[in-house]
Amino acid sequence: MSLNVVNLVGRVGGDPDVKYFESGKVKCKLTLAVDRRTRNNDQPDWFNLELWGKTAEVAANYVRKGKLIGVQGSLKIEHWSDRTTGVDRSTPIIQVDRLELLGSKRDNEPGSVNQFNDTEF
Repeated sequence: MSLNVVNLVGRVGGDPDVKYFESGKVKCKLTLAVDRRTRNNDQPDWFNLELWGKTAEVAANYVRKGKLIGVQGSLKIEHWSDRTTGVDRSTPIIQVDRLELLGSKRDNEPGSVNQFNDTEF
């Protein structure tokens, strides 16, 4: 049996980076800052997120820097070769399957939770 599931709740680090492909597919990249539960919570953990399809379009339209979101997906490791040095590189990426918009416009008032599943569209 194998299991690769990641659940995160945090604040978006910057506005979405959205790409539309000739094939009609949509890809969105985000960064997410997640606070670690420790006494000396000085720095958040940062995660790179990748969203596709309708979920990517929702993120492009409704997610902005500082927005509180929840995501569910899987961990993948992206590999490439550095163009200048030829050194093999890799980075972890969270492939998001489900996106939840949390909070309200001000994030201080109680608001509704909006859920978006890539598999629902």
